[in-house]
Amino acid sequence: MAQLTGLSQAFLSMLESGNRRLTNIDKIIEFLTGLGVPADLVSLPLPHAPVPAVQEAPVPFVGDADPTLPWTAARMVAALETAVGGSAMDRRRFLSASGVTLTAFVNAWDTTEAEPLRRAAEGSRLTHDLLDALQRTTDNLRTMDACDGSGTLTSLGNRHLQFLKHLTEETSYDEATGRRLAAIIADTATQTGWFVFDSGDRNRPLSYLYAALRAAKASHDVRLGAGALSYIAIHGYSTGAPHHAVTAAERARDKIKKLDTPALEAMLLTRQARGHAKLGERQAALAALGRAAELCAKGRSEYDPHWLYWINEGEIHGQAGSVYLDLGDPRSAVASFTKAREALNPTDHRTRGLFLSRAATAHIEQGDLEAGCATAHEVLDLAEKLQSARFENHVTSMIQKLHPVAHSPYVQDVLERRTAMTATRS
Repeated sequence: MAQLTGLSQAFLSMLESGNRRLTNIDKIIEFLTGLGVPADLVSLPLPHAPVPAVQEAPVPFVGDADPTLPWTAARMVAALETAVGGSAMDRRRFLSASGVTLTAFVNAWDTTEAEPLRRAAEGSRLTHDLLDALQRTTDNLRTMDACDGSGTLTSLGNRHLQFLKHLTEETSYDEATGRRLAAIIADTATQTGWFVFDSGDRNRPLSYLYAALRAAKASHDVRLGAGALSYIAIHGYSTGAPHHAVTAAERARDKIKKLDTPALEAMLLTRQARGHAKLGERQAALAALGRAAELCAKGRSEYDPHWLYWINEGEIHGQAGSVYLDLGDPRSAVASFTKAREALNPTDHRTRGLFLSRAATAHIEQGDLEAGCATAHEVLDLAEKLQSARFENHVTSMIQKLHPVAHSPYVQDVLERRTAMTATRS
């Protein structure tokens, strides 16, 4: 029931015993949707039941806000259109539905069958050489993001997705080639959704990630679906819906459990741990972190996806530090961030910046202003180079922690430098 509704097992137990009540209207709707309550039995705006696939019209590809509709090629393209080219009305309809249909959407991805993606058109035949080049483009965008932040990458990702959508509709390909095209679409949509989120937009990323799940289903590669769910988890614990993070990560792990992908499962466990920590579930969070560390120590397998190149011991330690910080344990957070600093990939500047900003916060909360300010200066060094609204928000939060102790000369140096940087940018 926890997986179906997105509510924790502990909360469900309290509901069952009468010790807690469900009063938030969005959570009530999500609860009823997850349990499959028919919409006509409840006077609330529940999503309607899926339309049978035989009623699906292949064209025109009109964006639709209901993610429970059949998992056809037409709907995959419609989801892409909503993300990158839909009207303002399409996006508003999607956003109004996305919050209450997440659990239903993830359940559908897990259990339904997708229509084969193939097209015998009169247009040019889609070649493997072109697909190789398209995958390299996505990989290059991913590397640029890790080094310098999202910056203007959202527009590049959108153009890439639009071209992939054009190929889906206008070229000729068999089922095997169609699956590969769908895989590239899933990877690109996931990455572009991340660019949108990193640029500071908290609403639109889900439209990309839902499109990525549809494409992943068409590709028959559950690892790509798990990748999209991992970013849905980040969105959840970053926007006040940590139960969504736990649900998405757990469902992804369940789907890949028969694969030999230790790096992928370790990454998903860190997302799950962050959700548990935001919910205050210390034991569950630490258990997930422990298992993630064990899997990471095993090393990558040949079945781990190539796009997960960045998962390493430093990432695990950094996420552990973030969990401890959320749990109100700055001492343990500092210890984990120190280990992360030593093991992170030096070229992943944004990840390093995020973890350093949290490390500085942990030092400050622990009362070690000298160490906190020394780390803060490292953060500001990176802030001069990175283009990431998400990282900038972390920097702002770090600086806010310093204002109550502004009398310290260490703190004054940091605040003066930050003021000068802000003035230069404006």
